Amino acid sequence: MRLLLGSLLAALSLLTPAWAGQAGKPAFGADQNTETIIIGFGDSLMAGYGLAPGQGFTGQLERRLDQDCDQPVSVINAGVSGDTSTGGRSRLDWALSALDGKTPDLVILELGANDALRGIAPEITRDNLDALITDIKSRGIRVLLAGMLAPPNMGADYQDRFNSLFPALAKKHDVVFYPFFLDGVAADPALNLDDGIHPTAEGIGIMVDRILPFVKKALDRPAPTGAQL
Repeated sequence: MRLLLGSLLAALSLLTPAWAGQAGKPAFGADQNTETIIIGFGDSLMAGYGLAPGQGFTGQLERRLDQDCDQPVSVINAGVSGDTSTGGRSRLDWALSALDGKTPDLVILELGANDALRGIAPEITRDNLDALITDIKSRGIRVLLAGMLAPPNMGADYQDRFNSLFPALAKKHDVVFYPFFLDGVAADPALNLDDGIHPTAEGIGIMVDRILPFVKKALDRPAPTGAQL
């Protein structure tokens, strides 16, 4: 598992973000006293593996949004280490029911890395993510889809099939798409834990900086209505 993850991180080139910082403090809802609720739904990269409480992705993202926004923001950690897209699909209801009847404003969907590392057919990953996005949107919740890249040792055909499923799903469902969740961190030993796999707190900070404009873009969109096909 570590060898596969290591080969993934070592082979991934760093992506240059095509966005600029946004000025001012956006208000995502008409009532600035209403809390904005975001769920980070993913695997160990979302869960904050190996980090102190509050230093993972959801904790750092919440603090950044609190600084930037005029209304309270809560980012809930629904990451499970080792999770696959199949596992995520099976626990979505549980994750949403834990909110005591509240409807989140946004789900950041980050799954697929463990699928690729285990050699799961990309078509299975695609079908699971397709179902997850459909389910989330049918509940009137916005989705930000975070992409992942397959390890090169899986071969060119697998890479092409896996890597292309994320932008295709984002286009199909018209959701905001962030191409690579580990952008700016993968393959940099200084930004990963000793296992060479999971980002350090500093690495997470870079990830949050880069995805933040996409989070704001997703929140600024109207919430979906009705069942999504």
